[in-house]
This record gives sequence, structure tokens and C-alpha cells, in this order.
Amino acid sequence: MADTTEGAGSAGASGNGFDPARVEPFLVKNPEQFALNLAHMVEEAGKAAAAWSGPRERGEIAPSTASPMADMVRTFSKLTEYWLSEPQRAFEAQTRLFAGFMSVWGAAAQKLHQPATPTPVQPQRGDKRFQDEDWSRHAFFDFLKQVYLVASNWAEDLVDKADGLDPLTRQKARFYVKQVTQAVSPSNFVLTNPELFRETVATNGENLVRGMRMLAEDIAAGRGELKLRQSDASRFRIGDNIATTEGGVVARNDLVEVIQYAPATEKVLKRPLLIVPPWINKYYILDLNPQKSFIRWAVEQGHTVFVLSWVNPDERHAQAGWEDYIRDGIRFGLDVVEQATGEREVNAIGYCVGGTLLAAALALEGQTNSRRIQSATFFTAQVDFTHAGDLKVFVDEEQMEAIETAMNAKGFLDGSKMASAFNMLRAGDLIWPYVVNNYLRGKEPQPFDLLYWNSDSTRMTAANHAFYLRNCYLENNLSRGEMILEGKRLSLADITVPIYNLATREDHIAPARSVFEGSRFFGGPVKFVLAASGHIAGVVNPPSANKYQFWSGGKVESTLETWLDQATATPGSWWPHWHAWVAAQDPNTVDARKLGASMAVLIPAPGTYVHLQA
Repeated sequence: MADTTEGAGSAGASGNGFDPARVEPFLVKNPEQFALNLAHMVEEAGKAAAAWSGPRERGEIAPSTASPMADMVRTFSKLTEYWLSEPQRAFEAQTRLFAGFMSVWGAAAQKLHQPATPTPVQPQRGDKRFQDEDWSRHAFFDFLKQVYLVASNWAEDLVDKADGLDPLTRQKARFYVKQVTQAVSPSNFVLTNPELFRETVATNGENLVRGMRMLAEDIAAGRGELKLRQSDASRFRIGDNIATTEGGVVARNDLVEVIQYAPATEKVLKRPLLIVPPWINKYYILDLNPQKSFIRWAVEQGHTVFVLSWVNPDERHAQAGWEDYIRDGIRFGLDVVEQATGEREVNAIGYCVGGTLLAAALALEGQTNSRRIQSATFFTAQVDFTHAGDLKVFVDEEQMEAIETAMNAKGFLDGSKMASAFNMLRAGDLIWPYVVNNYLRGKEPQPFDLLYWNSDSTRMTAANHAFYLRNCYLENNLSRGEMILEGKRLSLADITVPIYNLATREDHIAPARSVFEGSRFFGGPVKFVLAASGHIAGVVNPPSANKYQFWSGGKVESTLETWLDQATATPGSWWPHWHAWVAAQDPNTVDARKLGASMAVLIPAPGTYVHLQA
């Protein structure tokens, strides 16, 4: 056998002759067992279909009127109309595609005799789909890869070269083309992915049986909708090995629990720190584990930390809007901080949409004589939505009406809807690798605390989410000075407290350019800082990890690119930089405030609201 393999390898390497060693891994060894497993796969697939159709037949899931499919069809119709409106333009587009295919065909034919022939097109740097050696070594799979890359690049060019599209339609077309091309990648199918093909043959199809069983379980877990598992949830327990910083719930209402954390230093900063997390997902992204916890780290730096833990709303909260979230969330939290510490003035942090809400609350506060928040820090938070990124794809008047109709019927938006939208922003990282791993390879995902948090979705109240989408994404009222809360027209210029405005360079939810441009609207001094990585990893970056870098510099002027060219790059985490900034706002210290000294602890952290499932 060794001699045969060596001889075959020599023939294959020269390009002259048949190499059985390359074909052998793709041949079924046990047809009987393979056929039996295929039958089991079909049986499990039937269970998955039943899990999907059952809730719809029972009326538990109403037909969706808010599907992006209709909008995608409308967008592609506009794109097609542009290319077909002029015959010469359509002919040139078809010629480019045909030329690309011919170059692939020619290179494939030449490789039969000259294996070193370069391929016409290569995957983009960082594309992990085609890393298996057979994508390049095996002529069939190499040809499939090349044809796919030519077609997907051509489709993207159709959008980029369509001069007649308005900016929003172009953005939508680019987004939808990317979704489609990622979905039809040959890496997503057993027969066109060499790694999947070999694994299916090696296990006689057992991987497909396991995969279909997992698919049925995930649809059942989503009560008729696919709840894609991205992490091994069995390895995490909130309050046990995640969200473990010592603290306690010291106050609660129908909307939030306020958690105070136990001190870790003898002296603490005089001003307490109130954190306003997003209500999309849960607060413990800032307390994943002792090594990654921003909350624990802030306590260790001498901050008296309070966090709002939002309720996971249901139909009872349908009418809770932004005024309620400010009154019963932020202002309630400020009152609790004052009662627990005796301090009226605080430093505040707002993360993502929690930061947008905090900005609105500050604008309201700026119209009064009372200024309780003396400094504000924003983590990847937008106040201007002109450059808000691909989430704008899901928000136009027609889609808004459909979303509002669906929310009003229940009183809330299902958490799975927002989770799906966020996953679609990075489908190549957050959807298709898990579809392949889970349902085609039949393997459980690895335990990953960040992705466990990502899948722990929350609902959004109908009033809150409708106000947010309309006033921010659709109409951009906050930065335009047109947002009205409590009967007052808000102006970001009324916010004159010092601001630390953090963006992350690869953010797909709050793009760095959007956060940068938003800095211009505040009425006080703004320290803009840009961290490496994305919306989560760029924020949750403890100094001990010694990862990434951040940029800090002068005033927000000109463009983000110009600012970045002149900024100072610092290796590692931005956390110490922020602490030095916020401590300088008021460096006075007092004796550490013991947990429970002024307010009784209702229940140990992380409380009860964080356990409520969507």
C-alpha cells in the first residue's frame, strides 16, 4: 500500500495520470451503513420540519409581515432595472461575467498539465471558508471555488457600478448581495465542500444524522423559529461562573433592578459610577468572568459601581417607552445611588443603545438647573444616525409599519428577531460557520462566554422599540434637535458635561465614523477615543489580556481618517486611559462604601431580572 501511494503521489504531482489517493477519501466504504444513516437523517429532518410547522399550524406563530425578503426583492428589482434599462450596459455586464468564467475554465484546463498554474481569483484575506487543502489541491473543488468567487465578485461589482442608485438603495443592495452570496457559497453544502464530503464518507453519514437532530432541537428551543446555537450553553450558569462580581440588588421596580457592587479598596472615588447598559441583550457583557469583567476591574480601581439590570419585558410592558426608561431606569438609578451613598453627583456610562438613552436623558437634564451626572462616558453609542451602518437596511417606512403591526399584536418584539438582525450583519462569522459545524458536521459548538451572552436575547417593548427605530434610524431626530420627550424638544448642545466617547474600529453596529460624527453635536468637551476590534471585543478588552490597541488625539475635526492620521496609538487596553480621564474629573476620595450599609440588599447579584428568558 505504501508503494502504491507513493507512486500515485508522484503521478499526481507531475500532473500526468490518475491519483487514486486524492479520490479515495471521497468514496463510500460501507454502502449499507451509509444508506441506513441517510434514512435516519431523513427521519430527523422530518422532526425538524414538524418542530417548525407545528407552532404555525396551532396559530402560535402568525405569518410575518416584517420579513426582509420583500424588501430584498424590491431592492434587487431596482438594481436589475438599472442594468437592463440600457442594452449596451447589460451586455457589458454579461461579458464581464462570461470572461471571468472563461478565465477559470482556461486555468483549470491548464492545471491538468501544469499544476503550478496560478488561479485567476483568490479569496479575500481572512476568508476562512476555503482553508482546507483540497480547495486548491483537488481540481473539482478548486474549480467550484473559482466559479463562486468570480460570480460573487461580479455581483458585488453590479452594485458598486450602478450609478443610478440612491445611497440607501445601494446600501441595501450591497447588504443583500452579500447575504445571498454568503448563503450559496459551496462551503455551505456537503457535496461541494471537500472537508464536509470527506467527513460524511468517513462517518458513513452519521454527522448528518447528528446535525439534523441538532436542527430539530434548535427549532424546538426557538418554539418554531431556528435558535442557532453558537456556544455550548450547558457550560455556563449566570451567577455561578458568569456574572460573578460580588454585589447585590439594592432596589427594584417593574423596569430595572439596581445592582451595587462591594468595594475592593479601602478608599473610593467620591463620585459613584452608574452604568446604563443596553436593554438589547443583558448587562453582564460587562461582567462575563473575573478576567474579562469591566465591572470588577472598575471596582478594583476604586469606583463605587452601580449597574441597571433591565427587565426582560413582556406584554405587560407594551407601553413602556423612552420616557419610562429614563424615568424608571436612569433617574431611578440616580435616586438609588444618592440614597446608597449620599452623593448626588455621579459619573455615568452608557453602552450602545444605553448610551443613546443616556444622551437623551442628559439633554433633558441640560434644560434644568439640576445636573446630577457630572461626566458621561459612551461605549460604542450613536447619537447621530447618518452613517449608522447596515442596520439601516431593516428600517424604512414600509418595514417600520410592518414591525409596528407585529409588535402591537404582542406588545413586544421577540428577542430572536433582533438577534437574527445582528447575526446577519456578520453572517460570515455568526451564521454560516455554525450552520456548517452544527447541522452538517453534527458537532456541538465550543463553549464561549461572549457568544453565550450573545444568544441570551431579550425582548423589546413595542413603545420603546418603535420610538427608537423611528426617532433614531428612520428620522435621525436626536442629532437634528427634533426628538421630543416629556414635551420638550431635545438638543445635544445642552449637554455640556465632559464626555469620553469610545468607538471601535471594526464596529458593525455603531460604526466608528458614526460615533465620531456624533461627537460634534455635544455642547461640552469631548474626548474621542478609537479602540481596535469590534462592538464587543473592542470594549471588553481588559489590560491583563494585553491585546489590541487604541488611538487618542485632539478635537473632533475634519474626518475620522484625518483624526486617525494625527492620533497617538497606544498598545493594549483603553481601560486605564479611561480611568485616568474619569478620575481627573473629580479626584477626591472617601472611605469605601460597604454594600448594604445604607440600603438593604434585596438579593445577591446578579439579581432576578437577568435570569428572565425571552
